[in-house]
Amino acid sequence: MITHDVVVVGGGPVGVLAAALLAARGLDVAVWERRAEAPSLSRAIGVHPPSLDVLDRVGAAEPLVADAVPVRRGVARSGGRTLGTVDFDRAHPRWPFVAALPQHRTEQLLRDRLESLAPGSLRRGLSLDGLEQEPDRVLLRGTAADGPVEAAARFVLAADGARSPVRGALGIDAPLHRYPDRYVMCDVADDTGLGADAVVHLERRGVVESFPLPGGVRRFVVLLDAHAADTGTAAEAGAAPAAELVAGLVADRTGLDIDPGTATMTSAFGVQRRLARRTVAGRVVLIGDAAHEISPIGGQGMNLGWLDADAVASVLARALRSAGGRRLDPTLFRAYEEARRRSVARSARQAEINMALGRPVGPVVGAARQVGLSAALHLPTRRLLASLYSMRFV
Repeated sequence: MITHDVVVVGGGPVGVLAAALLAARGLDVAVWERRAEAPSLSRAIGVHPPSLDVLDRVGAAEPLVADAVPVRRGVARSGGRTLGTVDFDRAHPRWPFVAALPQHRTEQLLRDRLESLAPGSLRRGLSLDGLEQEPDRVLLRGTAADGPVEAAARFVLAADGARSPVRGALGIDAPLHRYPDRYVMCDVADDTGLGADAVVHLERRGVVESFPLPGGVRRFVVLLDAHAADTGTAAEAGAAPAAELVAGLVADRTGLDIDPGTATMTSAFGVQRRLARRTVAGRVVLIGDAAHEISPIGGQGMNLGWLDADAVASVLARALRSAGGRRLDPTLFRAYEEARRRSVARSARQAEINMALGRPVGPVVGAARQVGLSAALHLPTRRLLASLYSMRFV
């Protein structure tokens, strides 16, 4: 039986980047991915400067930036007027922007880099059935199209998503908190004239966010109010809403006229928070959504997983230098786990603030919100906001 240095369970953006980072360090890595086909949906789109630093370690940053729209400015609007702007020109000396690119394209770039670093390491259509930890390795059992598969690894990274079968098999508790907020989103041809700006409309009936994408496309994300939620969007179940409904909400709240006939994607989603009580169990480490799921408002989730991958790669490299990884120092991952816990807690709080700012309000609170945000966006605090929204402190 082959004993890999590391087996990564989950071949999404976090798992593939983790494998690429490990392969770049000369480690023997394998990736088990349940899905037989690569996903084609566009979910996460924002790649923040700290993540570009991580991607650069495997040669993926520059190709991604070449394909992406560099968002150098965020604009806050309300009631038909501009409250202020957040400029990312000082967010990072090399990447003074947030790169906007559909997730499926980002994943393809990462898979290409992994294939160049560790050919054949990503195996699709391979589901994990169980794992067993031994003193010097982890045994994995799975099922592929051609039958049962067994392998061993000194360490396992679980990047298998928010419902993580690995987390469940380890018996790690991850309390779930559901928020009442429901959103719809739609990608349409961009005739707004907003250019490469990200724009947040903080309107009394709920927030409307829009982000530029390559190919003259713009993504709109709209918070449903009580009236919109009653119109059959099925956001609770995650069913795709009609593009006409999203276009109508955008027009009602912002005055922008978007063409639903050009829609290439619509989606509806709820918001929840799920934080694993621990992320390290012996030789198994949870990363990405398996370890922490936070609100997607603010675009931090995928980036947090990448920062997990970067941090844990260093720890695994040290562990594997000690007797080839056969000896496990239980204290080795302690500092890593605590640092990532603090980082995720900060990001979760920021995501909750973002959601709260975008909720429906009455006229008095709405007016006060406009005054407060306008002041914050015209004072030196705007530099702090730019750092927060570009994940400089995560």
